[in-house]
Amino acid sequence: MFDAAMSALAGFTSPGTLLMLAIGVVAGLAMGVLPGLGGTAAVGILLPFVVTLPPEQSLAILIGAVAVVHHSDVITAVLLRVPGSASAAVIMPDGNALARQGQAARALAVCFVASMIGGVLGAVGLTFSIPIAEPLVLAFGSPELFMLTVLGIGLAALLSQGNMLKGLVGAALGLLIGMIGAAPAAATYRFSFGADSLLDGVGLVPLALGLFGLAEIAHMVARKSAVAEKMEVGDGWRQGALEALREWKMTLRGVFVGMWAGVLPGLGATAGTYMAYGQAAATARGEERKTYGRGNTRGLVAAESAANSVEAGDLIPTLLFGIPGGAPAALLLGALLAYGIQPGPQMITDHLDVMYTVVWSFAIASVVGSVVCFFLVKPLARLSYIPFQYLAPGLLLIMFAAAYSESTQFGGIVAMLALGVIGYVMKAADFPRAPLLIGFILSVPLERYYFLTSNLYTTGEWIQRPFVIGMMVILAIPLVMVPVRRMRARLAEPTPVLEAEEADRPAMALAGGAGRTVSEPSAVSAPHAGFDSHAATGGEEDRGTQDTSGDGALAKSIWPLTVAVATLVMFVAAYLVAQDYPSRARLAPVFITLLGIALTSVLVVREGVAVWRGERRDRAWNREVSQTVVAFGWLVLFVALVNFLGFVVGALVFVPLFLLVVSRLSAIKTTVYTGAAVALLVAAYLYGNIDLPAGTVLPLLPGFQV
Repeated sequence: MFDAAMSALAGFTSPGTLLMLAIGVVAGLAMGVLPGLGGTAAVGILLPFVVTLPPEQSLAILIGAVAVVHHSDVITAVLLRVPGSASAAVIMPDGNALARQGQAARALAVCFVASMIGGVLGAVGLTFSIPIAEPLVLAFGSPELFMLTVLGIGLAALLSQGNMLKGLVGAALGLLIGMIGAAPAAATYRFSFGADSLLDGVGLVPLALGLFGLAEIAHMVARKSAVAEKMEVGDGWRQGALEALREWKMTLRGVFVGMWAGVLPGLGATAGTYMAYGQAAATARGEERKTYGRGNTRGLVAAESAANSVEAGDLIPTLLFGIPGGAPAALLLGALLAYGIQPGPQMITDHLDVMYTVVWSFAIASVVGSVVCFFLVKPLARLSYIPFQYLAPGLLLIMFAAAYSESTQFGGIVAMLALGVIGYVMKAADFPRAPLLIGFILSVPLERYYFLTSNLYTTGEWIQRPFVIGMMVILAIPLVMVPVRRMRARLAEPTPVLEAEEADRPAMALAGGAGRTVSEPSAVSAPHAGFDSHAATGGEEDRGTQDTSGDGALAKSIWPLTVAVATLVMFVAAYLVAQDYPSRARLAPVFITLLGIALTSVLVVREGVAVWRGERRDRAWNREVSQTVVAFGWLVLFVALVNFLGFVVGALVFVPLFLLVVSRLSAIKTTVYTGAAVALLVAAYLYGNIDLPAGTVLPLLPGFQV
């Protein structure tokens, strides 16, 4: 193993590998600053452009992006009270409180150093997990791998905070989408409906970018939000760095919590940071407990060290068992599969050098990312000063080009647009989206391992294997805990709570109930959907008002019932279609659709009862939703232009039109922006081996037609 580790490290002496790592770091830092995007969008955008590279360079750029997202997402959380990702929301109260006291540099330094240490220690933990897990992994056969797949999908859904039933429905929907295309156990195509673009199934890149990235872009364009106030960084870098180093015990606790949260599929960075912050606040003593949420740096150390170590922890089940712990890890799993590298026991026996390439990439990127953040705080922060409608056209070009490049099918672009709508509807109705992505990734392994297990073992033989039983018990624990918690809640005597305090209850629960008074503004908005929610609400809380026009209001309306009914109809239709398939191709879709029908029926009844009781608002439609519909209308226009005129000519028409009408840029700036965007497209096509679709009516620019 030492030889493999040194061989992987020697690979970083190559200028090409170091350059790819640097590109990944820059992309991850930029995506971390932009609200709502984060590691999933960063990896999703980069993935189709790096699969033509050698595996070590491709992994370097992807891991480099994942490793540094949580370095830069704190910049806007501290300076502007707008977290770059949901996981950064937990450090927003303390970090922004210090910034308002003129100690922004101190808060940022604490976060950067804690992130660096968390990333390095996370890489060390990943390294030591290899020899520890080796005998366990090698003892696994197809029954254990099948049950591990079930466990990964189940935990991703069951551990969706406060949304277990919706998480299970999302996971079932992801499994169903993953079954589109060729059946792994029979010579037939499923749910393709005669479309050539669906014969190979829905692409991972269009699904991830549509579900997370496109939905967020449309939402942010609709908000038309320029970031609130700008704040000076000031001095205090040295003080903050030394403070983070002195809190080494808190750092170790945060790393431990983060690694644990990463190993368990479905928790992710948001849950890990909240748990780490909560344990820090709950174990504080005396007057210190009252300082959490008001500028306590120990909370920053705990949360940030956990945020980065979560991503390292995610890689343990991803590499050793083929079970992604979160959305970015799921995309990395897709990259490995594209290279013909099957995660699992053979990673240790056949691809140990790949594992150590991941380890070294993560450690080096964590250090480099922190160093870069120290020098580029102000330029990175300025990205968030730009109204999102200015950034949207450039991001859209990159994302649609990435969706097309994966399969060179125009259907990939259409699929991403449709999944963007689904992603926004799920976000608005408070459905966690990560279980859908993980279910999609694991749908083929689930079916493959099941048929392999059923061919080699009888049901009585494989279901009695010790590891299978152990995983069944782990999967049952969340199901048992739900009624137990409800019973405890009913037995607990209710106490009157002021409305303002009730709004802050999630943060109080995580912090052990410490350090909150009803006179304070709500410092943390705990995500309703686990790692799927985004707390990019600007400065509304600072002004003592609550924004009821956004997703929170929609989640309390009839939207969840509407979405549940539509999903139920989809499962029923898929069940009827699946009846015509051969037996081996029909088994999995029938089981998943029946499961989806059962789960969604319960959800429809639950939401229907809530509407009948008057627990849901009558008016769900509001100005922001209308603006989001208009934003998606612009996306439909772009897709139509690409279809008729081709990507380059379509961009030449769409970008200036969007900038003039929506962004209201001047003619000169619009011309410069459009010219730069199209020049990058042409360069990517000519020198980056990137395919771009030609139009059906006006196929201009010879050579751009695939």
